[in-house]
Amino acid sequence: MLTFIIVIHLMIVLAMCGLVLLQKSEGGGLGVGSGGGFMSSRGTTNVLTRSTAILAACFFATSLLLSVIAGWNRNPGSILRTPGSAPVSTPGGPAPKAPGGNLLDQLKGQEPAPSGPQVPQSK
Repeated sequence: MLTFIIVIHLMIVLAMCGLVLLQKSEGGGLGVGSGGGFMSSRGTTNVLTRSTAILAACFFATSLLLSVIAGWNRNPGSILRTPGSAPVSTPGGPAPKAPGGNLLDQLKGQEPAPSGPQVPQSK
């Protein structure tokens, strides 16, 4: 189902790009140009404008639907937990201790990394 919605979404995107490119430019890029403004004699309710608005609404709806579907399978977890370590504590109680501990506890138990090459000492 997700693949089907993504294909529909991409078709809407391509159609909306095509419709925007077909529309007549009013020459007012960044506020420079003709003084006609948004409400020109051309009218804002022609076929291209209406179909662009409908495709924009469909794009918005499919975007929301895809984000909802993506949230269904979300499995929150911690990147600091190692396999076999204790579960993440809940906000009101202490964290249970496990023999393996978490990643930071494991790093504390290791010996320090060897330092770089020694500087020769003069005698």
